Amino acid sequence: MQQSLKYIQEQLQGYYPDSEIRTFGYRILESVCRSDKQTLLRSKGKQLSANDLTQIRKITEELKKYRPLQYVLGETEFYGLLFRVNEQVLIPRPETEELVEWILKSVKGKTQNAEYRILDIGTGSGCIAIALAKNLPEAEVYALDISEEALEVAKQNAHLNKVNIRFFRYDILSSFDDETSIFPFDLIVSNPPYVMPSEKRAMSPNVLAHEPHQALFTPEGRPLLFYERIADLGKTFLKPEGRIFFEINPLAGEAVAEMLRKKGYRNVETAQDITGKERMASGICPKKEAALPEQPQFL
Repeated sequence: MQQSLKYIQEQLQGYYPDSEIRTFGYRILESVCRSDKQTLLRSKGKQLSANDLTQIRKITEELKKYRPLQYVLGETEFYGLLFRVNEQVLIPRPETEELVEWILKSVKGKTQNAEYRILDIGTGSGCIAIALAKNLPEAEVYALDISEEALEVAKQNAHLNKVNIRFFRYDILSSFDDETSIFPFDLIVSNPPYVMPSEKRAMSPNVLAHEPHQALFTPEGRPLLFYERIADLGKTFLKPEGRIFFEINPLAGEAVAEMLRKKGYRNVETAQDITGKERMASGICPKKEAALPEQPQFL
């Protein structure tokens, strides 16, 4: 096993920083050996099988192409849960875990002995919806995405983590038709596309080359497009006193908060992530302006 760690380090030298290579080494071994890091540390002298060594070589070669490790392994961890991932969905990130934590603290005690419904807009891998469903087993959780491929990944992850979520496909920028309707919700959460095209030059090449642009970027000149649309949907889909939660671009925190206030949302607030960046926003929905549609068509 020590030889395998040394092999990974030598092969990836010059491709990634040393600290990242060390992380990669243990993560690769955890995946190949189906073991946690503590067990690996106790088994440093273990001889790996020929099949294990072949897998390690293949993974290392993929990393040399700057393909994200999570896609190479086909899995990642989010909020203590295992998720399948591929290039059809964004890789779940630590700041999104902080959004989940903020929501759980905000709704503590409110989901008991009541019909509590949550909607995740732009679910991707399903990480937010599944983490909430796992930690709020009494709540009904729904999730939508424009991508059929992403929804297939999300459904696999719901099955993997043994939670019941109702998924459906919907383009939030489209108008309603006879087949599209939805329940009223107590809470809407979204981590929508929020990266501005002008930020591409500061992004990692492996992100630009492999992660789905549809889930990353806003149209040129419309940085708040998805926030605005979801806020409008919230005015229809949320129950009285329902709350909306966003993950936000740190460069647009105050802009998102001001947009929510202008649309009538109350108790609008933003929250920082562990690095001190504004990463989250929330507000309570305004008075209803339209009748609620009927039940949706689920996948």
